[in-house]
Amino acid sequence: MPAESPSINLTHHFLIAMPGLEDAAFARSVVYLCEHSPRGALGLVINKPTDINLKNLFEKVDLPLGREDVAKMPVLQGGPVQTERGFVLHEAVVAEGQDPQESVYASTMTIPGGLEMTTSKDVLEAISTGAGPRKLLVTLGYSAWGEGQLETELAENSWLTVDADTSVIFDTPIEQRYDKALSLLGLQAWMLSPGAGHA
Repeated sequence: MPAESPSINLTHHFLIAMPGLEDAAFARSVVYLCEHSPRGALGLVINKPTDINLKNLFEKVDLPLGREDVAKMPVLQGGPVQTERGFVLHEAVVAEGQDPQESVYASTMTIPGGLEMTTSKDVLEAISTGAGPRKLLVTLGYSAWGEGQLETELAENSWLTVDADTSVIFDTPIEQRYDKALSLLGLQAWMLSPGAGHA
């Protein structure tokens, strides 16, 4: 019986689109992978702004926005799945005396690396009162791959992968995130050829 190839786990990694990836949702994209398992993968594109900002989003959900620091922050296109739903990627928030494995928000995925991804409105309510996580990114929609799909795309040279650096997510201007993510691999965009090469 052939030995099974060890499965890779790219949770808390960036997927960086190769130039040959021309799918409109993913061309020149950087995807932060929130979860990757043998069943598939889930991530958020972190460098494709929509034409609305957080102030507009909060008006749409009838919440005041009590934080000037995030009012002009663009809402991003997180991916082609469930584009009407909001996803908040943020630093982990732990309440006093609480198990660090549990989030203070209802529908939250805890990601190794100190981040959480929340889909429940309570995180928006916290932000609206001036509280909530200090570092955050909001997307509409997410990106998903079924069982084996991402591995196939990696084998086809559609993506580069690198350990995620949260400063790229929260501290780097959106238009610089692609180049900054590439620089984590010591690469620049001009070094990548559009054709998939197999050595």
